[in-house]
Amino acid sequence: MAEVRLIVQGDDFGMCHAVNVGTMQAFRDGILTQASTMAACPWFTEAAALARESGIPLGVHQTLTCEWDFMRWRPLTDGASLVGDDGTFMRTVEEAKASVSHADAVRELSAQVAKFAAEGLTIDYLDVHMGQSAPAAYAEVSGAIGKPFIYGPEESQRFASIETLSDRDAADKKAWVLDYLDNLTPGVHLLVTHCAAAEPELAALHTPGSDTYRWAEEYRLSDQAIVTDPEVRKAIEDRGIELATVRTAFPGGNRGV
Repeated sequence: MAEVRLIVQGDDFGMCHAVNVGTMQAFRDGILTQASTMAACPWFTEAAALARESGIPLGVHQTLTCEWDFMRWRPLTDGASLVGDDGTFMRTVEEAKASVSHADAVRELSAQVAKFAAEGLTIDYLDVHMGQSAPAAYAEVSGAIGKPFIYGPEESQRFASIETLSDRDAADKKAWVLDYLDNLTPGVHLLVTHCAAAEPELAALHTPGSDTYRWAEEYRLSDQAIVTDPEVRKAIEDRGIELATVRTAFPGGNRGV
């Protein structure tokens, strides 16, 4: 086993077709090792089919928010505290924190887990979309199914580092990731990405001009380019870094990772 192990995670699998296509390409042809998957989103059924076909390791991207202007998704359950006036999830973590009840969050997140089971999918871990709107609910659901919530106070300490590639200028990403690889220390590191293929739907998710808009297309396409870049893969190989998943990095894979 290598001293340095790197988990390269793709978030938002199941959100839309472009993310599904990009995630699969990044897994098959790039360095992506696992995908955090959104059961409440419109394209989850396609993501589930792709996962069964490819065997990509999956986590539940626990979802209590929806940030986009023009693609809005609803909870799987009917908790009144989960939604705004339009019946869809809140747009920000701050709004969700102020509204969502613990009971409604646990019921909704449990329903998202159950949707994985209904598709015959194996869950390796849980994490969270955008940020922690209901921290106690994540811990309760994690404990109930015996899988780690990787951003929990104990579980996150098992990683030597957790970094996000996405919200960096495209021109700077390759230099950043090569420097990042150079400076990895012994242990298990988590690099979070948001991959997507160049499909027209990305630019149509959101009104141009906001910080959130950069997450719609710009960050995802530049992440895709990095994760599938042969030079980045060669840098990983040259440095003796082992690509890993939560399942392989932490055998046993239950609570506490």
